[in-house]
Amino acid sequence: MLGILVVAQFMVVLDAAIVSVALPSIQRDLGFTQAELAWVINAYILVFGCFLLLGGRAADLFGRKTVFLAGVSLFGAASLACGLAGGSTELVASRAIQGLGAAILSPAALSIVTTTFTDIEGRNKALGVWGGIAGVAAAVGVLAGGLLTAAAGWRWVFFVNVPVVVALLFASRLLPAGPRPARRPRLDLPGGALVTAGLCLGVYAIFEAPQTGWASPRTLGALVTAVVLLAGFVGWERRSAEPLVPLGVFRLPGVSGANAVNVFVGAGLFSTFFFLTLYFQHVLGYGALKTGLAQLPLCVAQLVAARAAVPLAVRFGPRFPLAAALVVMAGSLLWFAQLGPHATYAVDVLAPSVAFGAGLSVAVVMTFIAGQHGVPGPLAGLASGLINTTLNIGGALGLAVLGAVATARTKAVLGDASLSHSLAAGYRTGWTVAAALAFTGAVLAVAALGNRPGNTRDRTDVPTPKREPIPSTATNSRSDQR
Repeated sequence: MLGILVVAQFMVVLDAAIVSVALPSIQRDLGFTQAELAWVINAYILVFGCFLLLGGRAADLFGRKTVFLAGVSLFGAASLACGLAGGSTELVASRAIQGLGAAILSPAALSIVTTTFTDIEGRNKALGVWGGIAGVAAAVGVLAGGLLTAAAGWRWVFFVNVPVVVALLFASRLLPAGPRPARRPRLDLPGGALVTAGLCLGVYAIFEAPQTGWASPRTLGALVTAVVLLAGFVGWERRSAEPLVPLGVFRLPGVSGANAVNVFVGAGLFSTFFFLTLYFQHVLGYGALKTGLAQLPLCVAQLVAARAAVPLAVRFGPRFPLAAALVVMAGSLLWFAQLGPHATYAVDVLAPSVAFGAGLSVAVVMTFIAGQHGVPGPLAGLASGLINTTLNIGGALGLAVLGAVATARTKAVLGDASLSHSLAAGYRTGWTVAAALAFTGAVLAVAALGNRPGNTRDRTDVPTPKREPIPSTATNSRSDQR
């Protein structure tokens, strides 16, 4: 059962990375401009990140297995449409629908994991596998994209999903059906519209800011509007009888603290893979296939560390292992910040790659464990959507801000140095700032998360009333842990 859900999540993360290597071929065949080309990736990430909350809450209300199957089906149909696209508009629109399918299936899958594995040891092991798969899928995506594009053409980076989707639908018979809703469920559509529009507009502004300028009226207007929409969402949720996001959930220290730290984890995850890929290709001159292979040791380190993270969570709770993992990430990022145009892989790149992979894997596992801790079963999908949303929002912010910092540094030294030296200088600056963010996340983890051992049973069977359901749950959760 866990294997089915992990394969689905692997496919979701893979599709954010697999397309990057195929972009030059897509541009040549479909006539994308350089500015439009970025939206082949951005359309997927934007819609995925913005609809996760809605997808997670829908799983709670309409049945996790039902919503999971709907998301898988939509993802498969959109993948087929992407592969058949005859123009740029068709491809970008299909990628957006693909992101919507991913946003529906991903939190539903995670909530099935957290509600099926009710004992804390089994759940932590499952979350360890889940957390370790993200970075592996990102690196495998680069490798698979290069292989498929070279062997069969760019359309197969999308077609490859179709047989996987068919297999998932067939194997879904093994998934638990889950409880039936006691009454006809109602989705908070006004709240969903406000939060989705606010997140989409905010992430869009972040994506466009490097081109339009952070202080441009277009960027500032979009960001201000996004803040107004999100503030309106909070106000609506306070008054709603059946809110999309019961705000009391944030009174659980694990939920609020884990999601806050997760923004910093996402910034480190997305930006580091981005900078490493560019560094390998544009500074060291690696091809797409060699770039993917160069990231495999990082993936192996993630898988090994994910297994080691589970007993750490059981023995010490997520607080200090998460902080330590972020410190390891910060140290490895500072190590990356020493790389120059004449670095060799075995001597200069391998060790910090392994260290970063291990730290990242433990950090992701710990945030997922902390973000689900004490959450009652009826809100498991919401908690899953939250933890995925903050990871992606952090990633979008990290890519935009650190990308702008790196670009500014490259431009500043370009006149006095070669292109490879200038690019390396930009990436070094980006990694240095990323290290500062990771260290900030470590401090926040110590401050925001309670030292809660992971060897107690979470209360997932607590009834959830319509209004403010979480404070009593939080109290029960604390008393269970004493």
